[in-house]
Amino acid sequence: MTRFAACFILVFGELAWGGMFALAIPPFFSVERGFYKSSASVFLCAGLITAVGLGLLAMRGGARDGPGATALWIAAALWTLWIAVTSTYLYTLWSDNGPLRARAYTLALATGMFALIANVLLLKPRGFSIVADLAYVLTAITSSLALGLVSGAMLFGHWYLIDLAMPVDYLRSFVRILGVVLVADLIALGLAIAIMAIPGVAGAASPVTALWDSHAGLLAVRMLLGPVATIVLVWMCWQTLKIPQTMAATGLLYIALMSVIVGEMLGRFILFRTAVPL
Repeated sequence: MTRFAACFILVFGELAWGGMFALAIPPFFSVERGFYKSSASVFLCAGLITAVGLGLLAMRGGARDGPGATALWIAAALWTLWIAVTSTYLYTLWSDNGPLRARAYTLALATGMFALIANVLLLKPRGFSIVADLAYVLTAITSSLALGLVSGAMLFGHWYLIDLAMPVDYLRSFVRILGVVLVADLIALGLAIAIMAIPGVAGAASPVTALWDSHAGLLAVRMLLGPVATIVLVWMCWQTLKIPQTMAATGLLYIALMSVIVGEMLGRFILFRTAVPL
């Protein structure tokens, strides 16, 4: 059960790091600082859940067929470091200490990247080639960006109710970058399957064989309800912003967020059953 739980805890880590990345899109000095305070708090809580969850699994001693206690403790420690740095950034939002804020934010992105990589690699089964690391890291990064950007865009859309004069171009930037990331995520998922299908990469028996033989329908649903459906929703959101109608676009982003979450949950289940990082 340790591996099963660790697979789904990864979703919170993806939200934490990807969400912090999303805060870099709107211009800081042109947007109400409350957006950064509330959003960073949400992403900080996601990181806290990740650190605590991994720590509790480590206290159980890991699992014989899953991540060991040492790997779990390392990942939990890295997320704890990220929490400390992000808390510093959050603190600076109530002050005018710009240099500390900039350094804390940059360090939060760096430590979050290391924590995310450590988090996803502990899910790689023993015996896999080092080439498989590329598939695990690549999909973790693109999935994090997709989940973080759609969450950040949805949260940002609400601030048009507070600041009625805020330019719609800020939300357009969110949607434009989100669309690019979703396409990149779809490509990364395809590359992950291709990498894991290389003979010798995933040990004697390729996990891709198990994916096609037993979980082809689940794979199709993961692709359709994940990046494919979200790309369509993001295109609809982009067209809505041409009117412009920010509240309707925010509603579409709500649905897009649900689509991404469903896709990620299905991807974590595929990871648990087949070891293919989708």
